[in-house]
Amino acid sequence: MNYFHAKRLAMGLAGVLLVAACGDDTTAPPAALGVPVNVEARALSRTALQVTWASVAGAQSYEVEIAEGTSGGTFANIGTSTTTSFDAQGLTTGSQYRFRVVAVDGTRRSSPSNPSAAVVVPDEIFSVVTADITSNRRFHADTTYVLSGFIKVANGATLTIDPGTRIVGDFQVPGSSLFILRGGRIMAEGTAAQPIVFTSEREPGQRQPGDWGGLIIIGNGVISRTGPTQIEGTGTPAGANPAQFYNGGTDNNDNSGVLRYVRIEFAGYPTAPNEELNSLTMAAVGAATRIEYVQVLQGLDDSFEWFGGAVNSKYLVSYEASDDHFDMSEGYIGRNQFVIAFQSIRPEPRPGLAGGVASDPQMVENDGCWAENCSAGDANRSASQPYTVPVLANFTLVGAPAGAWETTGGNYGMMLRRGVGGLYVNGVVTRTSRDAISLRGAQTFSRHDEGNMRIRNLYVSQTAGVFQTPTTASSNPESHQFALDLAANQIEAGSVNAVDLFTGVPASTLSATAASFNWQPASGSPIATGGLTDFSVLPQQLQNATTANTHPNSEIVPTAYRGAAAPGGPQWWAGWTNYARN
Repeated sequence: MNYFHAKRLAMGLAGVLLVAACGDDTTAPPAALGVPVNVEARALSRTALQVTWASVAGAQSYEVEIAEGTSGGTFANIGTSTTTSFDAQGLTTGSQYRFRVVAVDGTRRSSPSNPSAAVVVPDEIFSVVTADITSNRRFHADTTYVLSGFIKVANGATLTIDPGTRIVGDFQVPGSSLFILRGGRIMAEGTAAQPIVFTSEREPGQRQPGDWGGLIIIGNGVISRTGPTQIEGTGTPAGANPAQFYNGGTDNNDNSGVLRYVRIEFAGYPTAPNEELNSLTMAAVGAATRIEYVQVLQGLDDSFEWFGGAVNSKYLVSYEASDDHFDMSEGYIGRNQFVIAFQSIRPEPRPGLAGGVASDPQMVENDGCWAENCSAGDANRSASQPYTVPVLANFTLVGAPAGAWETTGGNYGMMLRRGVGGLYVNGVVTRTSRDAISLRGAQTFSRHDEGNMRIRNLYVSQTAGVFQTPTTASSNPESHQFALDLAANQIEAGSVNAVDLFTGVPASTLSATAASFNWQPASGSPIATGGLTDFSVLPQQLQNATTANTHPNSEIVPTAYRGAAAPGGPQWWAGWTNYARN
């Protein structure tokens, strides 16, 4: 074959191939690789950060890039991973780094991901806790402890936590929580200068409600439910984990330890719709347990929830809850004094969670028994005994401004229903878009007639009304509404706005700091007076519920003022509380 013949043959073959390529080949080009998302970094040690991201369909490996600083800078490749995590080693303590990830499949490469938020390499030690605590253990302040999963302090074991210690929930194991089981104890005694902090593992500015589970304490106290009763939000079917049951206890004097100067932030992970963990759950906790100076901040479900038991508390702060600030039910009879709840926004949980903010958030939501296995049976649940008869004294409840977070069934100051009783005295309820008090249900009003309920010496302002409009028109007695005589119970319907009642309370918290809050009555404030100073006017059983006994925080002190802070008195919240938005 001569040169020209070979050339013509080659040209003919090329034409055939060109025709095939243009008209006959229907094979689609390879699909582009998706760009990695959810790129996050967390501290591993004083010189290392761990980078994680969501998997990309078709990717065989991932290239990880790093840049120093909070913005700008040049990203450089630091390694490859065949999984969805990478440990960046040899970093500088105190420096901030951002990361990008590129998905790779042979010669195919995705575009770089969006950069992660900047993360500081901390000057601290990390300890990942993956196993239950079955013997005595101590958490030290020089170490950050990462709860990975449901971590349980078992019967007979005590977890001691030093002042200033930080405990975080592992964001790679959603819902990571700390359980103190029956017979176990937590000794978490911080100080005002060195509070113990349970919080999100994410960096400030990136945190949101529901980032981790919460703190759950289970005691041997008495509740008004029988049969297997599982902790709300644990995500396991009844019968699957008896260690998480809280029914059947007989000792309201049980001791589960101490929480003192403790903050719980960005907790309340939803294991399923309407199945969120609370920030602090106290299930059948006994009165020998000590709870004081505790703040819950930006939780996804209730801030503080009591299921039965008799634990007492003083100096509680709930800030920007996604459901109820204080929730007491199932036979709870504890005593609580000097309590603050503040709402100014609709909290926003992290996208993609199974649950979200509530459709009926209340400042206080107290019930008798209203779930399965109530002691009086399903047909008459609200008559179940023991009755829920708590004491709530010197409380300050400030709701969200009008339009900030309106809901279909919430926005009351105090929702008292389903056979609940209790003493509610020397309080302030202000800035709620619905009424200050919903006194709901025939069984609930029966508690008042029996002397197991009194609502006394309150100041109410900036609400739709004091009591929800009375009605007994419904055939369902649990929906009936009742009201009390305002003058006879020294309940004042005032006109002073929320922010003017106190020495320093901001209308919103967009730029709030700890210094923004001073809960003492402002000069000339009506809440500086009007308190009930003589409890002898109460029914005998409620008088008994205020007197001192051998348990911590058991005495409820009469005061001449209303609300959680004395005029010119100690600023008991100062130095250890936090008011972060994220």
